[in-house]
Parts: sequence; C-alpha cells; structure tokens
Amino acid sequence: MFNTLPLILILLISSVFAVALFRAFNLPAMLAYFLVGLALGPHTFGLLPDSEANREFAEFGIVFLMFSIGLEFSLPQLYAMRKKVLGLGGGQVLITLMLTMVISKLAGLSWATAFVIGAALAMSSTAIVSKILAERIDLNSRHGRLSIGVLLFQDIAVVPMLVLIPALGIANANLMDVLGLALLKAIAMLLLLFTIGKWLINPWFNLVASQRSRELFVMNVLMVTLLLAFATKLAGLSYALGAFIAGMLISETKFRYQVESDISPFRDILLGLFFISVGMLINMQQIYDHAGLIVLILFGFILFKALIVAAVVRFFKYEAGVAIRTALILAQAGEFSFVILALGAEHKLISGVALQAVLAASLLSMVIAPFLIQYNGRITRRLVGSYTRNSGKVVEEIEEAGRHLHDHVVICGYGRSGQYLGRFLREEKIPYIALDIDPARVLEAAAAGENVMFGDAARRVVLSAAGCARAKALIISYADNRAAMKILHIAQESYPHVPVIVRTVDDSHMEQLRAAGAAEVVPEILEGSLMLASHALMLLGVPLNRVVKRIRLFREERYKLFKGYFHGASDTDNEDLEKQQVRLHSVIITNSAFAIGRSLADMQLDVFDVEVKAIRRPNSNGAELSTNSLLAEGDVIVLLGQTTGLANAENALLIGRVATK
Repeated sequence: MFNTLPLILILLISSVFAVALFRAFNLPAMLAYFLVGLALGPHTFGLLPDSEANREFAEFGIVFLMFSIGLEFSLPQLYAMRKKVLGLGGGQVLITLMLTMVISKLAGLSWATAFVIGAALAMSSTAIVSKILAERIDLNSRHGRLSIGVLLFQDIAVVPMLVLIPALGIANANLMDVLGLALLKAIAMLLLLFTIGKWLINPWFNLVASQRSRELFVMNVLMVTLLLAFATKLAGLSYALGAFIAGMLISETKFRYQVESDISPFRDILLGLFFISVGMLINMQQIYDHAGLIVLILFGFILFKALIVAAVVRFFKYEAGVAIRTALILAQAGEFSFVILALGAEHKLISGVALQAVLAASLLSMVIAPFLIQYNGRITRRLVGSYTRNSGKVVEEIEEAGRHLHDHVVICGYGRSGQYLGRFLREEKIPYIALDIDPARVLEAAAAGENVMFGDAARRVVLSAAGCARAKALIISYADNRAAMKILHIAQESYPHVPVIVRTVDDSHMEQLRAAGAAEVVPEILEGSLMLASHALMLLGVPLNRVVKRIRLFREERYKLFKGYFHGASDTDNEDLEKQQVRLHSVIITNSAFAIGRSLADMQLDVFDVEVKAIRRPNSNGAELSTNSLLAEGDVIVLLGQTTGLANAENALLIGRVATK
C-alpha cells in the first residue's frame, strides 16, 4: 500500500493538471491522458510500471466505451441513415482497410500486422468531429450529416474488428478456419443473447428499479455489463463484444437514459486510464530515431484518407465541395484506432517500429484535426472554384425570391415551429421568406408552394439576400443558442432597426439573448409550464377568466412584447424519422403517374390513414383544387400522415399500387 499510494497520487495529480491545461486550450482531454502516460511510462521517467495487471485494468476502459456505443446503437436510426451509414461509411472503411493492407504488405509487413494498421487508420474521431461540428453549428449541414453517418458506421465496424484481432493472434492456426470460427461464435452469441437476454433483461431491470436504490441500480448495470463481457471472453472472443451486446440489450429498455447517466463517470475515468496505458506504449527514442518516417506516414495518411473519403462521397453523386469538406473533417485517426492498436500489441500482431510509427502518426493526426475541421470551408473554397460558384448561386436564388418583398418576416429555420409560424403569417396575409439548411425539407415544402429557400441563416450574405434590410421582423424558430447568438450579432450590426424574436429551450439564456439584441425570447419550457398550469387550475375548479388573467399577467412580466393574445406551447424541431411520426409530405404528379385523369375522391387515399391537406396546380396563382378535380401532370398533393401510410399513398398515386401494407 505504501508503494501503491504515491503512484496513484502522482497519476491523479498529473491527470488533473494535464486535462485542465488541455481543456483551457480547447484540446481533447484524451491527448492529455496520452501525455501523462508518455511522461510517466516505462520509456520516459518509468514511474508507472508496464505490468500485465495495469493493462488488464485499463482494458475496462474499452469495455465501458463499447458499452456506451451499444447503448446509443439504434436500429431505426441506422435504417433512417442507411445510405450514409452503409453506403458511405461501408465504402470508406472497406476501401481504407484494403488499400492500407496492400501498402503495408508491400512494405514487408505480415497480413495480420497489415490488418491491424488498416483497421486503425480506417477509424476517425467521433469525439473531436462531433464536438467541433456542434460548436460550428454544422451538424445539420450536408457535410456534417455525411460525416456523422460515416462515423456511425465506423463505430459499428469496430465490433467485428475486435472479434477478428484476437483470432488472428492464435499461433500456428489456419487463418480462414480461425476467422470463420470466431465469426460463428460471435453470431451464435448475438443470437443467444438477443433471444434469451432480451426476454430476461426487461423484467430483471424492472425488479431492480422497484427497490428504489441508486446504488443497487448502478451495481446491477456493472454486473450485467461485466457478466456479458466475461461470457464473450470465455467463448474465445473479446471483452468489448460482450460489453457492446450488453449496451444494445439495455438500450431496448426504458432505463436507457438513466443507465447512460449513471455509467458516464465510470466510463470517462476508465477511458482516461486506458489512454494513459496507450501513452505508456510510446517510445520517444524510437520516434526520434524514425521521425522522418513518422512525418511521412502522418501526411501520407491524412492525404490518403481524405482522397478515399472524397472519392466515396463523389461516387454517391454529391458535389465536389461537399466531398472535400467531408474528407477534411474525417482525415484523422480516432479513439478506436488506439483500441485496435493496443489489442493488436496485446496479441503480438504489431510491435516495434511499426507500432510506434502508426501510434505516433495517429496521435499527431488528432492534434491536427481541429485545425482542418475549423477551416474546412475556407480550404474547400480555395481548392474548388465551383463550390464558391454554387454557394453564390444559392445566394442569388434567395436574392431573387426576396427582391420584391417589403415589410416581410424572415424565418430562420423551417422545422415544425417555422412551418406553424408560416401558416399563421399566411392566414394573416403577412409576406415571409423562410431559410433552412435541410435540402429534403426545402424541396418538399417548396414543392407544396411554401416560400422557403435553401440557405444558412447564420451567414451575413444569406440574410442580406433574404431582404433583411427591408424586413419587418426576423424570427429564429429553431432552439440553438449558438446559432441564435451568431444571427443576433449580424442583425445588431447590419439591421439594428429589425426586431428579432428567438425561440429557446428554457429561460436560462433569456437575459443573455436579450442583451445580444433579441426583442423577445420565447422559451419552450416556460410556455409548456403555462399550458400545464392553466389546465391544472381549470381542473381544480378555478374559474376560466381567473386562469386567463393569471397567465396573461405572468406573460406580461416575462415577455416585453406580449400584446395580450394567448401563445400555445412552442413546437420542437426534433425531425425524428420513426414510423409513428405524423408529418407532411408533398407528392408531385409525374407525366406517367397512375392518378392522371382521376380525382382524389376516386383514389380513396383515406384507406392509408392519410389526410389531403392541399392540392395545388402550377401557374394557378396559388388556387387550390378540390378532391373532385381531375389530376394532371405537375399537380402537387400535400399529404399528412405516418411514414408507412404516406409511402403507400404516394405509390398509389404514382404507380397504382402499394409497396407495403
């Protein structure tokens, strides 16, 4: 104990100071842990022994990382993003893996070592990419969504890699037999746990939760995770696979978010320990001796991976600018790169100069990554002239739409809140132009006759093109405080005479947004609470006029611009694509559509549980047709319903039959 306690104190003090320093410079905490491992490890000061016990303890960090990935794994989300995830992500991982293996083999390495290197370099950093994209308000941009889709596939792809690496480490065995047996074991384990485990996990967690003890609940989560990790290890697979399965099983229960919250401190601390153990692998003498090789691998790897990502994105018919921006965002190694390298080193598949070179290049690529991601747009505009022209074309289209508007409203964001607001404005004959960065939403809404344009409202040139100088009001309808602050800054600087109304989640940022220039801030939670209070008071027998008076007085206290009319609870912009969601969908009647010459009354679309909200014909000055009007080419049918019903109704209109019931 006397010898152990000073080591623990040195480790804790070093970690606290290193993480605080890196946080101050907006660098990932993971790099701080690497630095601690490097400084205290056996190849530098030698304060931390590189023992088997330490490595096994650090492996629990991988276990809880994989558990978190399993917990966030969602089959509906995977299906909704299948093109980005399976197409782009699968293409990027497979091509990077295969080409890296070929290059490594040509460099004289074994196939097993080549596989470990290829698998490590195929990964990108989810933590760095998602954090910076969120800060830059780029998560919903095209390059942002493509990047997140590829990262999601990488998180899934690491599971079979962690199954294959231990199998490759078995000496004097037939490679195909070993790999085939490992995959069969993994499939059998998955089937067993998802048939029996799914049946057991819900009642068991209900029983534990009914005891109302947080300690018992956390211990139960740890028990289930480690039990399944141990079971997969006994089957000759990795701990990580069992942890991933445990996360997937628990994600199907109603306790998913509670588990995620409770397990987070364990995961972060153990992950820090794992990255310290990876830092201990770094041998500065070998890195110094082979500095030229490492620099060559670093820049070669970044360029190589960027080219692969750009080529795959272009293959899926995205423009060159979007391809290059996505490539720059993903052109680094990731957290799982170190998991794969550490597992490969543990099974003696990679060592010496190869391990040190790939480890150092991966680490340096993550140091460079924030700068590449930060300036990806600027770099792309310099490399691709057409991207700048396309951006200019978008602005020209907005300018054309907003040129004749005066005393109008500019709506930033056209999700549900923006759409409801647009309907109110249209009914009051108030002109408006809406801006949104979701191309699918813009296309559907524009086809339905809405005055919505594709454009980022956080850009000064876009707001100018939308006629902000002549607008009567600017409304930010999506709840993103960073984006709102950016738009407020532009509005205060260029259009101080235009009042800005901001939607936010709660009232914690009301004063900050008002100080930035917002004429009014509408918090969702506050409005929801007022609605809840009004219904509760009426049910408790309080007279309606007294309820209305209390709500009105409260609003007058909270809202400067409140004029006495009643606001409903604010809508949310969660564009979840689950099947039970009710949404609008525009169907354009093509020249070969089945519905041409027939009326909607003849089509009987109500059997699909969809409602016809509007029927519009081009060049008819916005006049709506009746359900008895005969349909013609170019007509737009606006439908309201659930995903399956909308798909069936569209098939009925276009081809005369439905795909599914």
